[in-house]
Amino acid sequence: MKSAYKGHTDTLPDNLRYVAIEGVIGVGKSQLASLLAKRFELRLVLEDFEENPFLSRFYRNPSRWAFQTQIAFLTSRYRQLSTLRTLDLFHTGVVTDYSFDKDQIFAHMYLSGEEVYLYDKLYSQMERSIPKPDLIIYIQSSLERSLERIRERDLPYERGIDIDLLKRLREAYMDYFFRYTKSPLLNVNIEQMDFEQRPEDLDELSRIIVETDHYGITYFNPSKPELFK
Repeated sequence: MKSAYKGHTDTLPDNLRYVAIEGVIGVGKSQLASLLAKRFELRLVLEDFEENPFLSRFYRNPSRWAFQTQIAFLTSRYRQLSTLRTLDLFHTGVVTDYSFDKDQIFAHMYLSGEEVYLYDKLYSQMERSIPKPDLIIYIQSSLERSLERIRERDLPYERGIDIDLLKRLREAYMDYFFRYTKSPLLNVNIEQMDFEQRPEDLDELSRIIVETDHYGITYFNPSKPELFK
């Protein structure tokens, strides 16, 4: 495969100014975003779940609090990401631990009828002023590993998450990103990777990010290191 970039692996090519990390709850999005921000000297934008006043109530009673929770997330994500149109001049780019598109996945899982109709109208209006990522890195691992991470961090509003919910989320994410066309997508199986304990794993992913011509959907499985479309 022809490389899009011939420079140092700690420098992103100019066409990757905005990178978003995606994946189900507990897969390690924030950790990877933080590590990539440090390696490539990017501005780091992490989603602030704790500012959503409805989240803990949602996990206790999803049908009662889904709409309020989703609208709060939608407006919060819009407020954060709409500022990315003017990048910080002291940084070479931005990496986030979520994408605006992710909001639709959760909304369509939990809303219906007039609620989802109203949500879709708001989403379509807000989306117009949100910059599209130059690359989305969609990371996947086993549900058991994600659940273990969730239990280790022991956030109060996540204590109601179980393997069945993660399974539903994984199916929704896979279905959504299987047809995704808004931005180039790098689909990475991180089950055998440990970015903090094995720096060589981060080195390998960084190399793939820098040297690949990103368009459409690209798959990378470190246990089978070939890269394919």
